[in-house]
Amino acid sequence: MLSRVADSLYWMARYMERAEHTARVVSVNLNQTLDRTPEAAMASWGRLVASLPPPPVVPGAPIAPPEPVDLANRDAIAACVAAARENARQVREQISSEMWEELNRLFLQVRSAATDAWWGTHTHEYFTSVLAGAHLFQGITDATMTHGEGWHYIQVGRFMERASATAALLAAHFETLDGEADRAHEVGTFLEWMGLLKSACAFEGYCRFYTADLQSTRIVEFLLLSADFPRSIRFAAGCVESALKSIARHTGRGAGRAERLAGRLRAALDFGQVDEIVAGGLHAYLAGITRQCAEIHGAIYQTYITYPIEASLST
Repeated sequence: MLSRVADSLYWMARYMERAEHTARVVSVNLNQTLDRTPEAAMASWGRLVASLPPPPVVPGAPIAPPEPVDLANRDAIAACVAAARENARQVREQISSEMWEELNRLFLQVRSAATDAWWGTHTHEYFTSVLAGAHLFQGITDATMTHGEGWHYIQVGRFMERASATAALLAAHFETLDGEADRAHEVGTFLEWMGLLKSACAFEGYCRFYTADLQSTRIVEFLLLSADFPRSIRFAAGCVESALKSIARHTGRGAGRAERLAGRLRAALDFGQVDEIVAGGLHAYLAGITRQCAEIHGAIYQTYITYPIEASLST
């Protein structure tokens, strides 16, 4: 597979995952604003903005530093969908017709919601439609695309973005809320923990596993170390490693640096203990995960996308 094709498939998946994550987090926070005091609402929006990555630069749009408030509005989501569509357009022959039609439909839908009048009266509908469109696109991808090398690049992009997003979400919440862990029975703190879990689609899964007794240590364990929950960091790391191994097998390469780094991260999470992680400093641990994700991303580029021509000729 051409490196430019791999690059486009990888970023198409990352941007779609980012759009879905942003829509869900903002929607949950907006709904919970009704139950918060003005001070708590302001603090919550601050955590949300801190946890979200900056939106991509849309091709043809003027380059300007984004305002912090823009990270939590429709423009950030629209930019992610537009960037995903542009990457899909460049590899139109590699994806299924159903994938392109759904992504193009979602792009036209978010673009048509750009007017302030519509946004003010249909905010919840907008977020719901983005979430439904992103989930439908993921399902169509798995159902209609051959699960070969290109599909595995999509898997890598999706779960790399998911691992980074979950780590950032945990870091943003626990930086200010960890000191309140012993007061989880209070309404304000309970709502914050519930908001964190709902932001990761984890509230119902957590309740089935631990009941509705929200405790900070259990929340960290579920979102960080669960082997079965699809939005936990451990689950995402396992999917990244598996996809990279499949790519190496398809390309005839041996296990390279990207596979070793992904395996190291997955192994650390497989054998991690939440009490040891919390005792050693949760924020530092999450920063380490973010750093390892960046290293895996760099290794993927060095091995499969921006490798020197000599490396290609030697394989």
